[in-house]
Amino acid sequence: MALDPVLSDEEFEAFCIRNEDVRVERTREGAIRMNPPTGVLTDDGNSEINHQLRSWWHTHNKGRVLGSNAGFFLPDSSMLSPDAAYVTGEQLKGVTKQQLTGFLRVCPAFVIELLSSSDSVAATGEKMERWIANGAQLGWLVDPSRQMVTIYQTGRQPVESSALKVDGCGPVEGFSLDLAKVWRCYEVPEE
Repeated sequence: MALDPVLSDEEFEAFCIRNEDVRVERTREGAIRMNPPTGVLTDDGNSEINHQLRSWWHTHNKGRVLGSNAGFFLPDSSMLSPDAAYVTGEQLKGVTKQQLTGFLRVCPAFVIELLSSSDSVAATGEKMERWIANGAQLGWLVDPSRQMVTIYQTGRQPVESSALKVDGCGPVEGFSLDLAKVWRCYEVPEE
C-alpha cells in the first residue's frame, strides 16, 4: 500500500514502533510492504544462517551482525530489512548509541535474504538488486527449495551456485556458509 503523502523517515519509524508485531518495509517509491511471519522451517534456516554469521564474527569482533528485525534507511529512501546482515566497523564510525536504537542510516556491507514459501523469487531478486544499488558490496539470496544460492556483487552479474558451501569475500572475507547445515533445517524429522 502506498500512502500519499509518503511518510517521512521519522513518521515511518514511528509507524513501525506502533505496529511492532508486523515486519514492515518501505520501497523507494514510498509504498509500505507488510511481511508475514515465516513458517517454522524458514525460521529454523534463518536461525542457522545467523548462527554461522555470528560465529564468524566472534573470530574478530568488528562491526555488527544483525538479523531480520533490523531495519536500514537506504540512500534511495527505502527502508529494508535483510534476513541477516553484516555492518563493518568502518560503517559504524561516528554512529551513536541513540542512533543504534532505531533504524540505521547505512546500507550493510553484506546481506543475506532467505526465500520463504511466501516470497517471490523475482521480487526477492529485485530486493537484492536494491541492496547492491544502495551500497551493499556482497549479497546472497538463499533458495532452499532449489538448494541454490545466487551471489550478488557490486559491478557483476548475479551468479548461481549449488555448492554445499559458499565463501565470503570483501567485507566478509573468511566467512563460509555451510549450506548442508542450512538445508538440514528443511528436513522433516522422522519419528
